[in-house]
Amino acid sequence: MKISKVDFKFHIIIPARYASTRLPGKPLLEINNKSLIQHVYESACQCGAENIYIATDDSRIKDKAESFGAEVIMTATDHISGTDRLAEVASILQLNDEEIIVNLQGDEIGVPAELVHQVANNLNDHPDHRIATICERIDNEKDINDPNVVKVVFDQNNTALYFSRATIPYTMKGQEQGHEQRQSYFKHIGLYAYRVAYLKKFSATPVCDLERCESLEQLRALYTGEKIYLEEACTSAGIGIDTEEDLFRARQQNAHENSGT
Repeated sequence: MKISKVDFKFHIIIPARYASTRLPGKPLLEINNKSLIQHVYESACQCGAENIYIATDDSRIKDKAESFGAEVIMTATDHISGTDRLAEVASILQLNDEEIIVNLQGDEIGVPAELVHQVANNLNDHPDHRIATICERIDNEKDINDPNVVKVVFDQNNTALYFSRATIPYTMKGQEQGHEQRQSYFKHIGLYAYRVAYLKKFSATPVCDLERCESLEQLRALYTGEKIYLEEACTSAGIGIDTEEDLFRARQQNAHENSGT
């Protein structure tokens, strides 16, 4: 799949918080002598965005980000999700309702520019949607059953039906999970494009039980009837760092890439 470069104005906002349950201080963890947040920022710089902002509520992250030249916007400490943090930034910047913001997660290392272009273009090309995101096929048993890997199912029009940490779609007893069946499983990649108007609505909408139960903010959107445009990723995504195992893998991969082997 060939993805065109973005030929309209869009912004990238990188939400970053210090208080991670499994990896406290995650944005400041070092991966081969460079903080995770700097890796993410440098990936964002390759995407041709009009502006790039790091949104945080922690002075330690602010100081680190400013040390490598990033523009930082301080936000409230009580945001429930990264999307709520984005909404505050959009309000602070007084962005127009139709402007597009790409949410590049502060714990996703190595996200290629093509994926940022893909979600931004998809949202721009589908005016009947106010959110776009991406997914990739899962072809191994471990990820299919891992609650840290968020699964998604979608309809024939590429509109998301549901996201879950559970194994969806469910395989009935007696059916083997062979290669063909595994092709039905998709992993959600936490890269989003939003229209500013939707961020305003999102931040004004109370958390729903589904979001609270699964700890997935996108379920707040589905619960209120919002359509999320979903497409299979045009290339491999980076590594989402949620566990020590992810951190080790990212360090190994980054060292391999830098060695040129």
